[in-house]
Amino acid sequence: MYSIDWRILFKTDNKQYKLGLFADCEIRTSVDALADTATIVLPEAVANTVLNLENKIKRGSEVTIELGYDGDLKTEFKGFVRDITNNSSSLKIECEDDIFLFRKSVKDTQLKAVSLKQILQYVIDEIDSTFSLNCLYEVNYEKFTIHDATGYDVLKKLQETNFNIDFDRQTKQLNIYPPYLISEGKVYYSMQKNVESSALEYKNKQDYKFEVTVESTDINGNVTKIVRGTTGGDKINLKVGAMSAGSLEQIAEAILTKRSKPSYEGSFNAWLIPFVKPAMSARIKDTDYPDKTAFYYVASVTTSISDSGAVRTITPTLKLS
Repeated sequence: MYSIDWRILFKTDNKQYKLGLFADCEIRTSVDALADTATIVLPEAVANTVLNLENKIKRGSEVTIELGYDGDLKTEFKGFVRDITNNSSSLKIECEDDIFLFRKSVKDTQLKAVSLKQILQYVIDEIDSTFSLNCLYEVNYEKFTIHDATGYDVLKKLQETNFNIDFDRQTKQLNIYPPYLISEGKVYYSMQKNVESSALEYKNKQDYKFEVTVESTDINGNVTKIVRGTTGGDKINLKVGAMSAGSLEQIAEAILTKRSKPSYEGSFNAWLIPFVKPAMSARIKDTDYPDKTAFYYVASVTTSISDSGAVRTITPTLKLS
């Protein structure tokens, strides 16, 4: 029988504080989200004594969450405190991964005939010129306007073009890449051995038809539409900023790939072992349905820990092999 262990550390003004207790903790990670997030809920008082976290934890404090069994801990989350709120009898600490560092204002500008890479570099130069950029996604805009925005706001707007993003303050590198391109490693699951419960539905999608329309309006008000897929299929519509036709084509093809390949829909619950994170390839074996056994792309993982135990909710998507 495994015994759940955890360690939550905060660092404020070069002083480290180890959390002594919490009511529950949830970590949410996804390739589709701009930032991974974590929520730590504390009782407002213990033994009728109000918890005093003043000067120990505040907005911008660094946070590290480690989870595991029997002293074997793995880092599940690293980031910063975004917000602290009191809610009736509890204290809620909202955290965000290193993308938090981009929550700084950038100068207003209007960029014309500009690439995604150039926009990102502009944001980096405004936030911290020591950051580097690794951009593997090519999209071109006829015009891109930044007004009264933070770096985070700009990244959020750019992400409508369907790329994946991550940033690590240790390497100081912002990574941008197409969906399903990067593999973060492999993990193995068996429905009969290490899956606690499942709500997965397999879709081979051979009988599913999709018609994807991506629409852009240029600086003169002219509308360009790219339509891909099967005419009469389920319609998927997306409006984006002023972009080149080639960029619209790339976005449409990425959406079509996501929607039309065989995949699982839904999620399943497992334990802290094995460790898994988004962008990993998960081999899901089901002896009752051997034809479904394959590697699937992990889209999101939600990890929860409380007095009742620890559980991971894993959402797989596209079938990889």
